Amino acid sequence: MAGPLTSLKVLDFSTLLPGPFGTMILADMGAEVVRVESPTRPDMIRMMPPLEHGVSAAHGYLNRSKKSLALDLKKPEAVDAVKSLVKEFDIVVEQFRPGVMDRLGVGYEALKAVNPDIIYCSITGYGQTGPYKNRAGHDMNYLSIAGVMGYNGRGSSGPAPIGVQVADVAGGSCHGVMGILAAVIHRQQGGGGQYIDISMTDAAFSMHALTAPPALVGGIQPELEATQLNGGSFYDCYETSDGRYFSVGGLEPQFFAQFCQALGHPEWSGRGLVLVPEEVKKLKADISGEMIKKTYQQWSDVFVDLDSCTEPVLSFEEACEHPQIAARELLVDVPIRDGSAETQRQIASPIRFSETQPEYHSIGARLGEHTDEILGKAGYSESDVESIKKAGAAM
Repeated sequence: MAGPLTSLKVLDFSTLLPGPFGTMILADMGAEVVRVESPTRPDMIRMMPPLEHGVSAAHGYLNRSKKSLALDLKKPEAVDAVKSLVKEFDIVVEQFRPGVMDRLGVGYEALKAVNPDIIYCSITGYGQTGPYKNRAGHDMNYLSIAGVMGYNGRGSSGPAPIGVQVADVAGGSCHGVMGILAAVIHRQQGGGGQYIDISMTDAAFSMHALTAPPALVGGIQPELEATQLNGGSFYDCYETSDGRYFSVGGLEPQFFAQFCQALGHPEWSGRGLVLVPEEVKKLKADISGEMIKKTYQQWSDVFVDLDSCTEPVLSFEEACEHPQIAARELLVDVPIRDGSAETQRQIASPIRFSETQPEYHSIGARLGEHTDEILGKAGYSESDVESIKKAGAAM
């Protein structure tokens, strides 16, 4: 059965990670996504190594199942083409700094005049308002301004970079998709189209789910290694004798009791509820002293069948081979081209529907691969398309 979003058509002007990851989610669920790309300033993701079949693996993943339309939006012919296309599209996603799309002639008001039902989502670092709205930034910067980096790390070494892009993906991509789909429902109920302003900093700030309430109500500010979930309790990672690590997360008494039993110290189980810093430090030192006595494999054998919320810290390569990842079929072979027998290994959609399966038509397209097809469907004749290309407005 076709994906649940097969009725939706998306014009995607975004680049790099936040927008493309979000529109990939929509494409996986069946939406038709057309990337509108500059023929002279290609998305940096296209150049990110490694390359396979001449295509960046990152681009192949983030832009799978999408079509590529190469337009130079500084040319009036390209702007006219966008306005022709948007009549038949439901959603626009863009990621430029505030005001750029307006200056190009394809901002929300301009496209709304052509299609009043258009849903227009802008994903930016700091949003469309405020003193930082035009400021450059990346994931770490947004997390810093949002106060997240301030208590992520170790007290001895300070804030630490996070391995995955929390503000970009959890903030920009996922909140963008949520906003878009909510707007689709609103439109289906007769509310018409609307503009969506997604700030990655706003989204990151909203993720202080368990630290904001005590800070705002009780004045208890989150600090490095001072909360129950950032190293201020036994909830942490512990080294084995061969330099590997285990995550110990059994906050509930029944889980921590099993963990202590496995260490050979059932008498420690009552200490897990004590959050006095000096006592926490002693408990963590005791746990470290036991964990360092055995190898990674020895502890794996101890904890494999134990329900204690204790798991090995895996590399990405090991995670790909883990039986849980395999059982959930989280790796998929995506065709190089639609219908091709040649494939590229990618992470699958994590969303499981009972009736509508994810769709993976092809890896990310070549720049401008579908320009003729897309403009043709918009009513442009072959000679019209050639004229636009000769004017430098398309490729």
